[in-house]
Amino acid sequence: MGRIISIRELLSLRGLDVTKRIKVVRHKDSRKETIIRGKLEHGNPYDWYRYNRELFIGYQSEQSKEVYKDVDYIVSFIGEHGTTARFVGVYSIDGVKQTTFPDGTPCFDYRMSQVSGFEELEERIIIDWGSSAISWHQWLTKDKDKEVIEITPGFDNVFPGYENVLLRLGDLQNIILRQEYPEWKRMLSAVNCIYVISDRKSKALYIGSTYNTEGIWGRWKQYAETGGHGHDVTLRRLCEEEPQYGNNFSWAILEILPLNISQDEAVSIEKRYKDKLGREVCSLNNN
Repeated sequence: MGRIISIRELLSLRGLDVTKRIKVVRHKDSRKETIIRGKLEHGNPYDWYRYNRELFIGYQSEQSKEVYKDVDYIVSFIGEHGTTARFVGVYSIDGVKQTTFPDGTPCFDYRMSQVSGFEELEERIIIDWGSSAISWHQWLTKDKDKEVIEITPGFDNVFPGYENVLLRLGDLQNIILRQEYPEWKRMLSAVNCIYVISDRKSKALYIGSTYNTEGIWGRWKQYAETGGHGHDVTLRRLCEEEPQYGNNFSWAILEILPLNISQDEAVSIEKRYKDKLGREVCSLNNN
C-alpha cells in the first residue's frame, strides 16, 4: 500500500508556506438562497464556484463571526458526498472590514485574493473532512491535517447527478461534440427527461422533453450542433437575429423519464410543467 499524503504536505510541495496561519474551510450549504453583498442570491457554493466566481468569493468572504481572524491563508473546499470535500483553491486574507448584513447583524467582510500556483490541483484533490460534527473551518496544522483520499479529474469530468446538471452552451458542446467526458455520455444516454432552457438575458424559459432511444443525449446533441437553438422556432429566431445568442442559454433537468417513454406521455408531462410555471414565464415555447 502506498504512503498516504496529506493536504498540508501536498500544498507545501507546491509552494505553500505551511508555517503561516492557515485554515481549511468546507463549503456545503443546504440553503436555497443566501444574502451576498447585500443581495438575496439563489444557488449554492458549487453553482457559484462553477458559474459566478465573484459570488463564490463573496460567499466565503462575508461571515457573521470572526472566523478568519489572524488567518494568513484559507484552503477552500466544496463539500461533496458524505464527509468528502473537493479542493477549489488557496486564498490569502488581505484585510477585513466590519459592516452589517441587511438584517442588522454583524458582518465581517474579509478581503481575499486567490493564490496562484495551485491550478493543477484545483477541483482534483479529494479529502476526508471527518465527522459531520466537525466545524466547517479548522486550523491546518501538522497534528490536525487532512488525508488526501483521491486525485480525480476536475469538475467537468465528474457527472454531478441529474438534479445538479446545469450546462451552458460551451459546456454542452465540450461534452457532446468533443466527447471529452465519457461518463456524461453514459448518463445522458440512459434516460429521457423534462428539461428547461433558461435565457439569462431575457429571463424567459423554454420547457422541453426528450423521448428517443438516445435519451437526453440524442435531443441535446441537436442544441450543441446548432449553436443552441436545436431547431426550436423562437430559439432559432433569436440565434439568427444575434449571432452567438446561444451563449445566453443554459440547460437543466427538471424530471427524469424512462428511456422507453412514448412521445405522447413525455409531451403530456411537459405540458404539465408549462402550466405549473405559467405560459408567460415559458415564453420561449410556441405551444
